[in-house]
Amino acid sequence: MNDHFIHPADQLVMMMDRIYQYGMTTISGGNLSILDDHGDLWITPSGIDKGELKRTDIMCVKKDGTIEGIHRPSVELPFHQGIYEARPDIKAVVHAHPPALVSFSMARKAPNDKLIPNAYANVGGKIGIAAYAIPGSEKLKKNIAEEFEKGSDAVILENHGIVIGKSNIFEAFSLFETLEDVAYLEINARILGIPHELSKQSLQKIDMYRPSELKEFTFMNHTNEEVTARKEMCKLIQRLYSRQLFISTAGSFSTRLSDGSVLITPYKKDRNYMEVDDLVLIKGNLREQGKIPCDLYELHTTIYEKHPDVNSVIIANPRYLMAFAITDTEYNTHIIPEAYIVLRDIHKVPFGIGEEHDKMIADKIAKDNPVLLVENGYAVVTADSLLSSFDMLEVAEYSAKALVYSKNIGEVINISEEEIEEITVGFNLVTQ
Repeated sequence: MNDHFIHPADQLVMMMDRIYQYGMTTISGGNLSILDDHGDLWITPSGIDKGELKRTDIMCVKKDGTIEGIHRPSVELPFHQGIYEARPDIKAVVHAHPPALVSFSMARKAPNDKLIPNAYANVGGKIGIAAYAIPGSEKLKKNIAEEFEKGSDAVILENHGIVIGKSNIFEAFSLFETLEDVAYLEINARILGIPHELSKQSLQKIDMYRPSELKEFTFMNHTNEEVTARKEMCKLIQRLYSRQLFISTAGSFSTRLSDGSVLITPYKKDRNYMEVDDLVLIKGNLREQGKIPCDLYELHTTIYEKHPDVNSVIIANPRYLMAFAITDTEYNTHIIPEAYIVLRDIHKVPFGIGEEHDKMIADKIAKDNPVLLVENGYAVVTADSLLSSFDMLEVAEYSAKALVYSKNIGEVINISEEEIEEITVGFNLVTQ
């Protein structure tokens, strides 16, 4: 998807629809804007259903101050203007009231972006907190602008919500989504126990890490197998996103083709808009011309090299499953038959980066341990097919969600070891 050919009004409708559909604002809450190359400010209207916005609803505040459109601009227009005045590098603003971040705004603190690498890499500690002021006021405009002037791209509004400013609306949405996701992760982790953040040593490794460069190859035709795999992967990637198992730029998915080549998600492409031509084919130490694979492609290929029976790998950070990866609480699959049948036992391994860590993860994978949690990192899911890996991740996240919820109910009573053995025999589960 090339956003250069999408009108600012259409971009705002697209993003507000995503924000509303994914439960990150209400009918009356939130506002978005874009400052175009001509200096005109496009902004969502005041008092119009955010779930039914159309291009004709979007307002335009011209550079000379005149207003065009059939409604009134958002009542928060002043602080949008204040952000653009304070930061000329910012060309798009997202403001909304997503539940997890609102809870942090009520506590007047920011979520911890050092819990997992994706949050740290995208946020980098630059979260400001603007003092409370009434919506639409000059005081709120001043408070927010001051935080952006300090260099923050994300500002928590006390007892209100959050504002993001970036160079385009897609980057602004991505940061907004990342922060809401890590906010949920921290909340879930605190229900389970005490969240642990990445160590200074681990953060330094993240800052320094760069995946190996792959040379390019050019090929003339696509096999029927590859074409089919591309279509199936895109469909499942969009489902992973809609099920909140991936976020827009985090989460990687791959499959091994019969010739040994690997089809994998690209670097920093929005998972919600993934198209068949976005996927990257890797053959040995070569990558498809003009495309960059996701950062963790080496872990995917290392797993395939070690396990000839594995044909699909997912690496993801779903917000309930990862709560177990950032606390000392063990993930328990002995709770319902489906969890044990699909997942077996899930073990945790220490956080790390690089070739030796990838090999360690590959060595830990087995038929009776197809899913691993990397502390403060990610979940690794392996299976013999694309659909099976999707199923495993979905079952892992939904079971994790049930376990988090159970903390507010009472003691969890496990399926007994005898009943686990009965499941193992009855479903002919492999043990190693």
